[in-house]
Amino acid sequence: MTWYGLGKALPQRPADRARSGVEELRDRYGPPAGTPWTELQTDTYDRAWRTWRDLALAVQTAITEYARDQGAARSQVEADVKGTARHPGADG
Repeated sequence: MTWYGLGKALPQRPADRARSGVEELRDRYGPPAGTPWTELQTDTYDRAWRTWRDLALAVQTAITEYARDQGAARSQVEADVKGTARHPGADG
């Protein structure tokens, strides 16, 4: 089973990129308790984190609905989506 049956593009790749961006900012800025962030750093990080959160929620919601509608195991649908997003063309 592949995620193509969802009938719409899932934002898994954008969610993955957003997560990488959050991690990059965290690495660049350091822990806020160690070195206080500027207001600009805080705003930038918060905006990046909210974007990641919203994209991840959209993916998880679509996966849950698709699995329910297809009578499929949610964990398998999620694995298929992530595998396809991270390794395009690998599923045939």
